[in-house]
Amino acid sequence: MILQGAVILLVPFLGTSLGSALVFFIKSKINEKLQKLMLGFAAGVMLAASVWSLLIPSIDMAQQQGVVSWVPALVGFMLGIAFLLVLDSLIPHLHLNSNKPEGVKVSLSDNTMLLFAVMLHNIPEGMAVGVTFAGCLLDNTGITFAGALSLAIGIAIQNFPEGAIISMPLNAGGFSKPKSFALGVVSGVVEPIGALFTIMFAEITTPILPYFLSFAAGAMVYVITEELIPESQSGKHSNIGTVGVAVGFMLMMILDTAFS
Repeated sequence: MILQGAVILLVPFLGTSLGSALVFFIKSKINEKLQKLMLGFAAGVMLAASVWSLLIPSIDMAQQQGVVSWVPALVGFMLGIAFLLVLDSLIPHLHLNSNKPEGVKVSLSDNTMLLFAVMLHNIPEGMAVGVTFAGCLLDNTGITFAGALSLAIGIAIQNFPEGAIISMPLNAGGFSKPKSFALGVVSGVVEPIGALFTIMFAEITTPILPYFLSFAAGAMVYVITEELIPESQSGKHSNIGTVGVAVGFMLMMILDTAFS
């Protein structure tokens, strides 16, 4: 089980790292249409994962525990939204294609704050992977290893374009290719760390697991609506971002239902 846990924790990180490596093979900036498609795709994957991998299992688990099924889902979801809202208000960061930093005002470069923005939205992804793996470790949760692995693979797939989205703008902004790649990799480190901490807390007691599942869902939905969808819909060619959302949603839905 230790080996299985290591695989689940590292698969999403591998997706980010491989995506960041594109900076060595693509000379110019990412095409605007492709960037919108990738952002939409990431949003679609996260949205489907929030429903099928997190909220539905939270409701099912609450029913098995004999509590009102929607209460843990509602409470956890609201807390997840609030948690990311606080982080979003405190951590200095800069969204893609924006020149207005958010969070606490500090004297940092735009590239550094762009890196912080990616790390911020990687936190709930790590939590989602961690809580599903914790669920498959506990008895009578209904979460299987295959289900946890499918979520990890889905997030790794959407992390691939995200890695490129962070490393290539850094390179275009003056960083060397090796440094841009390294910073892209660093942006994904928060995922296995967040997953590990979530596993430690969620494993304490089965009754709170439905809250952890919906908490991760709320955090992911915050990122989707605050960052990914607005960025994929800004400017021209917004329909390409919408297509990306649909494709990402369908892919994650298939992964989750076919292998869980």
